[in-house]
Amino acid sequence: MGGRRGRRLPQTPVELDIDRISHEGRGIGVNDGRTAFIQGALPGERVTADIRRQRRRQQEGQAVSVVGAPAADRVTPPCEFFGVCGGCSLQHMDPAAQVRHKESTLAELLEHTGRVSPTRWLPPLTGPTAGYRRRARLGVKYVPRKGDRVLVGFRERFSPFVADIESCHVLDARVGPLIPALAQLIRALSMPDRIAQIEVAAGDEAVGLVFRNLRALTPADREALIAFGNAHDVLIFEQPGNESTVAPLGHDQSRLEYRLPEFDLRFAFAPTDFTQINAAINRQMVPQAIEQLALEPDSRVLDLFCGLGNFTLPIAQNAAAVIGVEGDERLVERGRENAAINGIDNARFAATDLTRIPPDADWLGEGIDRALLDPPRSGALEVLPSLDALGPSRIVYVSCGPSTLARDAGELVHRYGYRLEAAGLMDMFPHTGHAEAMAVFSR
Repeated sequence: MGGRRGRRLPQTPVELDIDRISHEGRGIGVNDGRTAFIQGALPGERVTADIRRQRRRQQEGQAVSVVGAPAADRVTPPCEFFGVCGGCSLQHMDPAAQVRHKESTLAELLEHTGRVSPTRWLPPLTGPTAGYRRRARLGVKYVPRKGDRVLVGFRERFSPFVADIESCHVLDARVGPLIPALAQLIRALSMPDRIAQIEVAAGDEAVGLVFRNLRALTPADREALIAFGNAHDVLIFEQPGNESTVAPLGHDQSRLEYRLPEFDLRFAFAPTDFTQINAAINRQMVPQAIEQLALEPDSRVLDLFCGLGNFTLPIAQNAAAVIGVEGDERLVERGRENAAINGIDNARFAATDLTRIPPDADWLGEGIDRALLDPPRSGALEVLPSLDALGPSRIVYVSCGPSTLARDAGELVHRYGYRLEAAGLMDMFPHTGHAEAMAVFSR
């Protein structure tokens, strides 16, 4: 046997029946006495599949064809590179069925992991299923053995290699069609083997492309990159080191911008700052969070994992005061910058260790009565004791990891005495197995 990922196998076709689907969207059947997780297969189907990895009790594979009738939820994938590119995993499933599956997964995780269920379900937040992705990290690979080709895109499924694609269905429409041109651009540089990745950051008006260059650009390289940016109306940045080294090429615009029209707010961000990937969902998510916080004119709110103020500033418009707390000092500065841009003076920002909120921190001021959490995929378990000590009567938890949300929901309900008042899905990543959710707690 190989390592933890399992032994790589030759592509050996097998036939098997798929009787259910995993949380991340793989069909599940049994082959040779092992549980087989088959990408691209749906419940109720009999499929021919290539088994790619094998462990003692499990196999992983890729569906090649459907034997007999396809499942009712099966559709033709909208992207010709689906199945090769690993960026999407559910394009073979009807988008409405994807949402139902993710809702069912959220309910199951809450019940089985957290031993909780909400009093009411929020309607799912959905949006466009194409061109929605405003942030991405595209791999770059120079392949001299294939005619000095350059590949740009996401990783292949079951492989660390960059997929050979010519467009991307889910990337922002200003970037998705540019993949062949980007490959051609890098191939013409003096060091095509020293561009490690391209980071995509799209705002409402402008798109930024950050080229991670592992060697200094020559004057000719700089001219080529600037010409590409001008020709395709994108802002080019170089990154020769860590994120502090990101610098504009051929322009002086260090910030991009997105808006929340419902609140008449605009947010400036650097191309490597964290922002929500799906603008359409973000424009629904923020108002829903504000509504579920049930703010009053004298409310004082703690916004944990606040980033650059995506929730903080809308909260400030509807409460007496809000404190945005973040572990990254750079994002805290961005939050302050955005508060100033929008003329908001009742939002305070602080950088601190988010595993523990000091109860006597001077930035807490007169205390809080509401809290919003927007943690990373690892969840907010470590901060819950400190949050409990602060005593908010209402918590809105925005999650990019339903499994850790379910774990934390169990803690909030069973250890800290909150009630899970509501929960709902947010389909931030259509065509993928990733789901986001919102949960509302009160006591």
